[in-house]
Amino acid sequence: MNAIKCKVFMLSSALLLLAAPSLSSAQTSIFSKQDTAQKQWVGQSAPRFKLQDQAGKWHSLSQYQGKWMVLYFYPKDNTAGCTQEANQFKALYPQFLKANAVVLGVSMDDVASHQKFSKKLDLPFAILADDKGDLANKFGIVKNLGFTKIAKRESFLINPQGAIMYHYTSVNAQTHADQVLKDLKSLQKK
Repeated sequence: MNAIKCKVFMLSSALLLLAAPSLSSAQTSIFSKQDTAQKQWVGQSAPRFKLQDQAGKWHSLSQYQGKWMVLYFYPKDNTAGCTQEANQFKALYPQFLKANAVVLGVSMDDVASHQKFSKKLDLPFAILADDKGDLANKFGIVKNLGFTKIAKRESFLINPQGAIMYHYTSVNAQTHADQVLKDLKSLQKK
């Protein structure tokens, strides 16, 4: 019996060693795709948009010319990660304002959903209803979950001239707002 276990272990080990290079290249492939996605937008003009917020007020890219903009996409109102991320931006919102920056959350939920979510969290900033996915599609961040589509959790830091300075493709809901604020301040020092 032990001889069989030993042979199975040796065979499994050999297979893992043979697969290791392909695992390594798969990881490299994933990271290079992420780097490419990030670099694709940096320096480009942000796509134009006209979307309603939770109060039914219209927002467009052009109305924020002269201000920095944090455009953060999130998957769904009232989910744990999205609530956490919104609360992080809420906590740091006064600092964003001091840095001449507007924070705009965006998801593919509708205005009514945003109204409830915003009221529940007492959000001081606009969250935009991209319920048809037009803006998320322009950025290429729509995720198809079979019967429904959501925006991926990605963000864009846009300068006062409308150019994208950062594209965040890997977002930690707990620390993201702080990272964006640090990057914004760093860019403003240059």
